[in-house]
Amino acid sequence: MFDWLGVRKGLPLWWSYRLNRGLKEDVEDIFEGIANTRMELLRSWTNEYWSHLDRLLAQMGSVSGEVESSDGGQSAEWDKLFTAVRNRASDFSELFVLNERSDVIFSSYQRHISTGYAGRSLIAKGLEYTYKGNKCLFGPYADPLTLEIGPSTSAFHDKMTLLFIVPIMVEGKWRGALCGRVPNDVIGDLIQRESGHVYPDSGDNYIFMARAHMNTHIAPGTALSRSRFEDRTFTHGENLKDGVTTDWGTVSVKEHTELELMFTDPATGKLHPGVDNTIANGSNLFVAFPGYSDYRHIPVIGKGVTFQLPHCPDVWGMMCEGDLEEVYRIRGIGWKLTKLQLPLIGVFAVLSALLVYFMLNWHAVSPLAAACGIALLNVLYGVVQAWSVHKRGSQPIVGSLHRINRFIRINAEGKGDLTQRLDPARFEQDETRELAKWINNMIDSLEGIMLQVKQAASDVLDSQRLLNDSTASTAVSTERMSGRIHDMIRSIRSQLKDIDVAKDAVGDMQGTLRVLEDKAAGQIAVAQTEVERIGDKMRQISSKVAETNHTILTFMETTQQIKNVLQVIEEISNQTNLLSLNASIEAARVGEHGKGFAVVAGEIRKLADMTRKSTEEIHETVQLIYKNAKEAFSSMEEGTQVVEEGTQLAAAASELLNDAGMDSQKTQVVNEVVGLMEKIAAVSMENRKISTEVEGKVHELLSDIVNVRYTSRHVEGITDFLQQLVNQFQLTETRRR
Repeated sequence: MFDWLGVRKGLPLWWSYRLNRGLKEDVEDIFEGIANTRMELLRSWTNEYWSHLDRLLAQMGSVSGEVESSDGGQSAEWDKLFTAVRNRASDFSELFVLNERSDVIFSSYQRHISTGYAGRSLIAKGLEYTYKGNKCLFGPYADPLTLEIGPSTSAFHDKMTLLFIVPIMVEGKWRGALCGRVPNDVIGDLIQRESGHVYPDSGDNYIFMARAHMNTHIAPGTALSRSRFEDRTFTHGENLKDGVTTDWGTVSVKEHTELELMFTDPATGKLHPGVDNTIANGSNLFVAFPGYSDYRHIPVIGKGVTFQLPHCPDVWGMMCEGDLEEVYRIRGIGWKLTKLQLPLIGVFAVLSALLVYFMLNWHAVSPLAAACGIALLNVLYGVVQAWSVHKRGSQPIVGSLHRINRFIRINAEGKGDLTQRLDPARFEQDETRELAKWINNMIDSLEGIMLQVKQAASDVLDSQRLLNDSTASTAVSTERMSGRIHDMIRSIRSQLKDIDVAKDAVGDMQGTLRVLEDKAAGQIAVAQTEVERIGDKMRQISSKVAETNHTILTFMETTQQIKNVLQVIEEISNQTNLLSLNASIEAARVGEHGKGFAVVAGEIRKLADMTRKSTEEIHETVQLIYKNAKEAFSSMEEGTQVVEEGTQLAAAASELLNDAGMDSQKTQVVNEVVGLMEKIAAVSMENRKISTEVEGKVHELLSDIVNVRYTSRHVEGITDFLQQLVNQFQLTETRRR
């Protein structure tokens, strides 16, 4: 019946389980919920940090065009980008870049630069996995540099490391990698959430290796995260640093839990049943008596799951456990009241029997007196029972409920102190203590979400202010570009007038030449003067065309600047959308308490989508403007060539007039000049048409930018309101991740 526990240890545990057998389904739900939420938390966290690195890699490419090498100016830009990412993704203790020789060419930790990872290095297997373009979450592994750099967000720190590796691929070939270092204790903090433990004396959530595909040197059942029993801070008894004593020896670690501790039963030397069954079946849930033995040879119960984090080839397992004794330690209020009445029932039953016995043997007592005596005894029993139930039953319960009621009331008023917790030690070991623990757990979760929402709101506000600055700069650039386009159109119109004058001059010259052919060769001098006039006009046209070309080139450069600004706006919009999505997810976990924040987060996401759509429309408009400007530039280049040909022909015509009299060849030259002038006029007309279209698109762009600025201000207003809501709560700022 008591299995491996024996009667001495097993009987009290069996009795506790028997008294609380009705809680078995609730306990199953508790462990299922803990396992699922911790697993999803790890996956969400991993995806979030992959997205940070993906955006950083794209930004690095946009700054330098390529990321295989780093020069001085480029390093300064990268430093700004890396600093911004580490501010947003605070769990990274270092970001660094490897080149194609696996040398560190840039790092947020300067002493790491120039370190080589070629050959059999600490991260060689992780890098090899990325050679075909795959991302890799490598580790945990021991890296002394992690200890040297220092912690990121965890209060606990050692050399155990997780490394995010994003390959840099150029034309299908590996040219380096962008890496993010995370101290491994961060994942211990993610799954432990110490102040929110449902079972504070014994509950432990830990990760172990289930099936190794990359780190094959790590055996199944080896710890991959810190145990809360590793340090004295986390335990109410023995700890793994000093050693946990069992009848089969002492279980201890020298430096840290990860890779040092195997989850084996000291009595058998084999993996303890929870870990073993989880590895074998992929899942394990056991909450009934007598539980199973863990690495301390203590009966525990809980839930085990196996999972893979994004881009991690290894399969990990996670156990969410509690000691059987603590889980079923509760003694219900109903049982306490029953225990309170049993002695009274026994005592008054004996007194009633004695009273009846004496009355039956004492013949002098009348039936009325006997009835009165029994009635008096029953009244006395009722009074004693009522006093006892009130004093030792309902009064402590009412006191506990008053404490809980006061605590809930403070937080329910909307300006609650989320830094406060109920003290479970002040409650009896019954349902009120369980209620207090779950309220603490809920407040802890709510505080965590409020901190994330507060951080998200702050990030959104900063992003919106940056967006406002960017849109203002874009508007100024666009207005300047509009002015240049207007000047270009004015120049083209002036050019058209000059061309018309030149055409008239050529026409006059053509008529004059016909007259000269009929009258006399003496009029050649007049024709030569006209040709010179044409040459002058052609030179003026050439100068105007050159000015127009310069204006269009300047305009195209301004368009490229706008594209860069739009990329910044698009990045800010993506970041705003991500932050609002994270806020929505975290608010949803709270349930009813998070509805208000979910609505605000939804509004932020809608406005971020509006900003993104407006940016996409502006981007398309700028692309069209750039295309039209390019066509205009090509047309003007053609016009320049035509003008040069016309100038040459005019010079040839002048030379011919000097060398000989009027003949058919002169007439042919003039006709060619007329044809060239018509071509120049056609090109200029086309340029004016394209420039007019560009001017219209620029006006549309200005209108879109105004809409983006309006949307940005609207989002900023909502973010301010969100911050006001969150600031109503008192939060423990040191818990911010």
